[in-house]
Amino acid sequence: MERKAISCERVLIGLDVGGSITKIVGFGKGSLLHEARVRANDPIASAYGALGKFLTLNELRIDQIESIHATGVGASYLDGRLMECETLLVPEFDAVGLGGLYAACVDRAIVVSMGTGTSIVYADHKEIRHIIGSGVGGGTLLGLAQVILNVRDFESVGEMAGQGDLRRIDLTVGDISRYEIPGLSDDTTASNFGKVGDHATQNDLAMGIVNLVFQSVGTDAVLAARLEKVSKIVFTGNLLHVGKGRDVLADFSELYSIDILIPEQAEYATALGAALYEPD
Repeated sequence: MERKAISCERVLIGLDVGGSITKIVGFGKGSLLHEARVRANDPIASAYGALGKFLTLNELRIDQIESIHATGVGASYLDGRLMECETLLVPEFDAVGLGGLYAACVDRAIVVSMGTGTSIVYADHKEIRHIIGSGVGGGTLLGLAQVILNVRDFESVGEMAGQGDLRRIDLTVGDISRYEIPGLSDDTTASNFGKVGDHATQNDLAMGIVNLVFQSVGTDAVLAARLEKVSKIVFTGNLLHVGKGRDVLADFSELYSIDILIPEQAEYATALGAALYEPD
């Protein structure tokens, strides 16, 4: 699919108000403008902060905004107006599907949004349908990291995981079988954390946590793709910043012979989808 910019004289904004991070994108004069993100626990403060940051980055005035399309768990708090701009509330699953297709330049796919939790939708240009959700996501990764590692940010967990050895954490097929199992390599995980012992380091444990979260979500996504007979899975969300998590998904692509796509603007895909949404 060829990605097409939206043609509009004034700026059309897409806003994804998440549980802890709000992302914002905008289209103006046929071009995608500089995106922005802010972190805040209060959804209203987060939305106002994101809009103010976006306007500053792009040297825009408030009267240059055509409309704001808002989605995400915090969007309901905006009550149809943000900084006196018309604000349309967009169904989150529609935004996830539209944004995933646009960011990955594909016409049909399973789109996975990895945020605090995870949502999985089927999307093409005629239909967007929620398949399943999971409580496993960024919140899971940070919660386990807090309890096990005493750290609570993606950057620290990612750096630690990059130096970890998963062989000290997970039980593999090669550990439990003397014979080759068709379709599974020796290093395929048989049990997450099934091998952890006293010699595991903090870095090893970090890698185990990342692997657990991304394999859980990856398994759900592959099952959804097979159910819908789809050959492409698009992963989106800010959790894709964790490099070792992206490596886990790459291994899934090879193991299950399916195209797993992580677009350049994966973090902003749902905000893009909100901007692209056209109400009936």
